[in-house]
Amino acid sequence: MNIVITGSIGNIGKPLTQELVQKGHSVTVISSKAERQTAIEALGAKAAIGTMQDTDFLSETFKGADIVYLMEAWEGIGNIFDKDVDFVAGFNKIGNNYKKAVELSGVKHIVHLSSIGAHTNKGNGSLFLHNAVENILKQLPNDVSIKFMRPVGFYTNIFRYMKNIKTEGAIIQNYGGDQKEPWVSPLDIAATIAEEMEKPFDGRTVRYIASDEVSPNEVAKIIGEAIGMPDLKWLAIPGEQILNGMLAAGVNEWIANGLVEMQAAQGSGSLYEDYYRNKPTLGKVKMADFAKEFASVYNQ
Repeated sequence: MNIVITGSIGNIGKPLTQELVQKGHSVTVISSKAERQTAIEALGAKAAIGTMQDTDFLSETFKGADIVYLMEAWEGIGNIFDKDVDFVAGFNKIGNNYKKAVELSGVKHIVHLSSIGAHTNKGNGSLFLHNAVENILKQLPNDVSIKFMRPVGFYTNIFRYMKNIKTEGAIIQNYGGDQKEPWVSPLDIAATIAEEMEKPFDGRTVRYIASDEVSPNEVAKIIGEAIGMPDLKWLAIPGEQILNGMLAAGVNEWIANGLVEMQAAQGSGSLYEDYYRNKPTLGKVKMADFAKEFASVYNQ
């Protein structure tokens, strides 16, 4: 099949491209950075250099594709430390650009990388943007089949905890405890998307993607043992304290508020209500596997 991948060759795009090429598919990878062309071609794919803001470029690149993989990259919209970035407008623009490009190109099969929390536009912090983009894509004609992929929290987000581990000797968030929550490896996301691309398409479907289910306290234990800090703790502090710390560090106010609200939804479990109603088979990469990767970076 001819498959077009947006989002370049990051944590998901690279293993996805590798797997699809190995399976004999013709893959075109869209990247906004010309310097990525060599790396894309080294994977056996074609490079298309352009941006998500250019609908003419997108529609031309999508033409003739059997499947297009769509994702929104926060980095493509703006830096979270830029106080003037309007992330809501940015996400909506990309969603509408994708919709227009799909219509113009005539593509009939879409795989969209959405997110946990996309089932609602309330109480999930900044994740409601994924709900907004899903709803934009649902406005496409009925003959366009869409598979909405909703991964849970990425293991790689744990790298954000590294500074606090090194300076405070703890993981510090505004929730914690022994309630298990799902986590996912980008490798399992890529494998699941490749699998869905080779299955029949019919209408609009949703699939959650997760690798493991562990509690905050278990995360601290697993990560702590991997880095030689067996007493590492996950500490829960008030959301207001987290918010004030982010604002003092220069984080965009909308992003900071959204993150605090999202973590509150994680703590209450409301973020995962639809996930547990549609629980997937867990992937191969477990938290203990990721802990080794974290430890290698931590100890550098």
